[in-house]
Amino acid sequence: MLMAMAAVVCFHPTTTWACAACYGQSDSPMAKGFNWGIVSLLAVVLTVLGGISCFFFYLARRAATQAAVPTVANQTPVTAH
Repeated sequence: MLMAMAAVVCFHPTTTWACAACYGQSDSPMAKGFNWGIVSLLAVVLTVLGGISCFFFYLARRAATQAAVPTVANQTPVTAH
């Protein structure tokens, strides 16, 4: 039964129509929406990757400044005799 339903969905004629980008009408509203969808998804991906890379640069810079500062805890206390 499930295979028959899948076959009906796959071979239904309206599901095989090409979209405007594939069909050749690159100036149609559907193609413009498709292009804006690509641009918006690319912007989201670049924003997330940019945030992650900025965070790692922040961590690297912070680790470098912490390594440059001498630690007081490892030094022996100076006592007067």
